[in-house]
This record gives sequence, structure tokens and C-alpha cells, in this order.
Amino acid sequence: MQTIKTAQMVHEITRQFPLSQNVQNALLKINREIFVPEGFKHLAYSLDALPMGASQWISSPLTVAKMTEYLQCEGADNVLEIGCGSGYQAAILSCLVRRVFSIERIEKLLNEARLRIKTCHLSNINTKLDDGQKGWSAYAPYDRILFSAVATTIPQEIFNQLQIGGILIAPIQKGNLQIITRFYKHNHSITSEELDSCIFVPIQNGIE
Repeated sequence: MQTIKTAQMVHEITRQFPLSQNVQNALLKINREIFVPEGFKHLAYSLDALPMGASQWISSPLTVAKMTEYLQCEGADNVLEIGCGSGYQAAILSCLVRRVFSIERIEKLLNEARLRIKTCHLSNINTKLDDGQKGWSAYAPYDRILFSAVATTIPQEIFNQLQIGGILIAPIQKGNLQIITRFYKHNHSITSEELDSCIFVPIQNGIE
């Protein structure tokens, strides 16, 4: 039943946003129900964001699909995710790259995400409790970096941890709007392009 519901969810996503076959396959491999809090299982396959405690939300599967597609993971070896949340985005990325490094600042959410990741038998996701705006320098540089929370600017320390030729995807606050923005790191510069509107919770400082 889960496979049928997952396939229907992916079909609904592709009706709204074109997906590469690799991203479709990744979405099909992960049981979204595992990442949805108790009480919301019946809504696991809807294309809506869902509350998950600590004033945080699990992103809509449509948003996760968009962020993953925009990240252009083909050929990438490692990804840094800032904002593990439920763990669902990290799980999807784990189907596309060899190693995922995911940081979460809220300990309760991170512990829950770790249990879900373990339940899915995903062994290539590394997690850490920390302020994500510091990145994870021990395993840098990263081929790809993804922000799962909206920022006003990207800290230089994060760009320092991005491989030359790498891509960073982040929701950026611009006035009253949030815009998914793709950054490219060149030898001596960073360029960017705006891709899509979105709604994410704001990035916060420190850990809880």
C-alpha cells in the first residue's frame, strides 16, 4: 500500500513540477509515513507541509522534490544539509549521493530524525547537533550544500566549505518573499540565480 501511495504522490508532484528520473526514484524509495509525526500519518502523502513540534514543519514533498532537483546531485559525492528537521530531505538525498551530512540545532528533533533514519536502514547519513550556520568543517569541502530553513544571507563560512564548482541551494528572504536561490562557487567568485518562491521556517542561532 505504501508503494502505491508513494507512486501516486510522485505522480502528483510531476504534474506540478518536472522531475528527473533519478529524483523520482529517490522519492519512490523512501517511506514518507516514517517521517511524519503520529496523528498525521493519514496526511503523509498529501502535498502539504505538516507540523512536527518545536514550532517546526516537515516540508511538503513537492518542496523537497524541488529543492532536490534544483541541487543537481548527479555527479556529486557529498552533500551538507543545514536543518535536518524530520530527516526526510536527508533520506531523499541519501539515495542520490554517497554521503550526506545533516545538522540540526534542536536536540529533540535530531533524536527523532536519527530514529527514523535508522528505521529506514540508511547508513550513509551523518548527523550532528549544532548551529547549522557554522557548517561542518571536519568533512568539507562539500559538492553540494542545501539549506532547509530560510536565511537572509549565506555566511561566508558556509561558502568556504563549498567545493569550487559546487552548488548551494537556499531559500532567501527578500522583503516579504522567500525565494529558492541557487549559488555557484567559482574560483574567485559566487554567482546566483533565483528559481522559485517558497515558504520555510527561518534559520535560528544556537542550539536547543
